[in-house]
Amino acid sequence: MKNVMVAIAMHLLFAPTFAADESKTPGIADHGPRFSTEGKGWRLDQARINDPDLPRVLLIGDSILAGYFKHVAKDLEGQAYVDAWVNPHHQSEHLNKLLADVLEQGPYDFVHFNMGLHGWVEGRIKPGTFEPLTKAYVQVLKAKLPNAKLIWASSTPVTKQDSPTELEPEINPIIVEHNRMAAKVMAEMSVPVNDFYSLLVEKKQLARGDRFHWTAPAYRILADKTSQSLLQTLRSAEKKPIPDRLIVLTFDDGNKSDIRFVAPLLERLGFNATFFVNRGQADGNGPRLSWADMRELQ
Repeated sequence: MKNVMVAIAMHLLFAPTFAADESKTPGIADHGPRFSTEGKGWRLDQARINDPDLPRVLLIGDSILAGYFKHVAKDLEGQAYVDAWVNPHHQSEHLNKLLADVLEQGPYDFVHFNMGLHGWVEGRIKPGTFEPLTKAYVQVLKAKLPNAKLIWASSTPVTKQDSPTELEPEINPIIVEHNRMAAKVMAEMSVPVNDFYSLLVEKKQLARGDRFHWTAPAYRILADKTSQSLLQTLRSAEKKPIPDRLIVLTFDDGNKSDIRFVAPLLERLGFNATFFVNRGQADGNGPRLSWADMRELQ
């Protein structure tokens, strides 16, 4: 009965020169199957496109991204091309203009983005501008990539210098507040959120001890979450559209006649159906489907 599906009801952009063409772009080193810009860690790292039919992913973030993006690229190998824009920017009109330039390196089908750790210094983001600037950033993404799927990542915790099991008392509350405001904007703009902060706040023992950065196991956690979210979004995007004149078959009450008569007929016809069952009467002693029956239907 394998064909029977059961649902149980219960800071810098390195000039406007990118690594798009190695022969035309000075300062680009060939690192195996990827292009990357030279510089002190800030770069646009681009995958070499061999199959134009595969989707393209853009990861945006700061030095935290540098710790996990290669894991994500490996996780998605053969399923999508992964570019990474590692930059030191914070919310500003200048950043939104730079973003528009970076997106010209696409088009991208998926964008997983963050900005946060460089905005805590007083004066960098004027009071009252965080939310509108963040909203404008998302608007740039949607305008340049109207069909792309977006995922926001919150900023990671900031721990004490040389005492990483404790949160930094002055900077971390700013990060928390920025995450709160960003989450509000994302909710308003229907952008799902990967909560990186919550992933690591109870794993402070994995912090490196320099306040902002983390050890390899922590970056693996972030990579796993990012890859999982992107793969799930990718698979959802691959689903076929619902056809016209669709018929949905459902069977109520969860009677044993479902497995004796209905399921064999469905299998013979190649149809799927949803069975609604009564778990309070699933002990096998009455006329209802038992737990064993339900497992067989799967």
